[in-house]
Amino acid sequence: MAKPGRILIVGGGIAGLTAAAALHQRGFAAELIERDPEWRTVGGGIAVQPNGMRVLRRLGIADAVERAGMVVRRWLFRDQHGDVLCANDLEALWGAVGPFIGIERSKLQASLLAGAAAVSCRLGIWITALAQEDHGVSVAFNDGNTGHYDVVVGADGIASTVRRLALGAASPVYSGQMTWRSVAPLHPGKLEGVQFWLGDACFFGLCPVGGGRTYGFGNVTAPHVHDPVPGRCERLRRHFAGFGGLVRDYLAALEGDERIHCGAVEWLESDQWHNGRVVLIGDAAHASSPMMGQGGCMAMEDALVLAEVLDSAADVESALAAFAGRRRPRVTWVQQESRAVGKSLDMPPAMRNQALREHGTKKLCHRFEPLTAPP
Repeated sequence: MAKPGRILIVGGGIAGLTAAAALHQRGFAAELIERDPEWRTVGGGIAVQPNGMRVLRRLGIADAVERAGMVVRRWLFRDQHGDVLCANDLEALWGAVGPFIGIERSKLQASLLAGAAAVSCRLGIWITALAQEDHGVSVAFNDGNTGHYDVVVGADGIASTVRRLALGAASPVYSGQMTWRSVAPLHPGKLEGVQFWLGDACFFGLCPVGGGRTYGFGNVTAPHVHDPVPGRCERLRRHFAGFGGLVRDYLAALEGDERIHCGAVEWLESDQWHNGRVVLIGDAAHASSPMMGQGGCMAMEDALVLAEVLDSAADVESALAAFAGRRRPRVTWVQQESRAVGKSLDMPPAMRNQALREHGTKKLCHRFEPLTAPP
């Protein structure tokens, strides 16, 4: 096919930066814009699971991510006092797909930026209008400039401006859970893999991210609330006061209110991911509950698959249709399984804990096994 001449990527998060690297690798003339005036990250840490690392290996970024983070070999569920309900061997589950890496988001961003270094990135810029034309998309920017592109990629998250302008409004759905995310010093010698400590209508997760630091994420089933920054650390400690062991140690090690990010857990259901020459990837297309920890990995896979189909299809429109057709079954699986995990963790504790003791390892393998195949 005649390759698209200019591709605009809107959004500089995991989806956008991975798309920039993947499209450049395939020889496309891509450029990226990011609304934020500086490179920042929210949420503290992240797990780049082996299917995400497989994408980064294809793009030459995996080694840097592995050096900056920490290999995680086990996934455990515990009750709130620390008793193990089930333990899972991640290397046995994922095999040769790749390592499971815990990493601080700022360090992942630095690795992705290095991988996309050849792509022009403009900060503090966003789109204000777009118009589909016969052979491209005209775009207006907030700084008064305009541009014409063969393809526009919306990688601008769950509140996507690209989605609103090109496909109409699609409102995120509140999952019924609030989450508090942070990173604190907790020596990895104390932490045996990624862990979910389960309470009554709440859980606290811990994942080592290297450098003697740990990513912590506390989820509480509750109405949507605004949690102001002042006093946030102490309120979080009160939420999980009944938890013992490593959760107590982690909360004691937190370094300040402003280092804790609080937000609602939301997902997005959209039947349409593309329109003409505009396509959505990552959370802009299919934000999911984080119960499988696959949001970033799905975004990475989206980016790689989009570059592949644009490089091989007969024309842009058929490439974007092929992208959606190829990605939807896999993304739907992750969304469905993530919801199932959320429901199971909200069961009465005695019933939930017994189910995890009896079937937890089998269920986790069933959940992730389809993702061991290439996207």
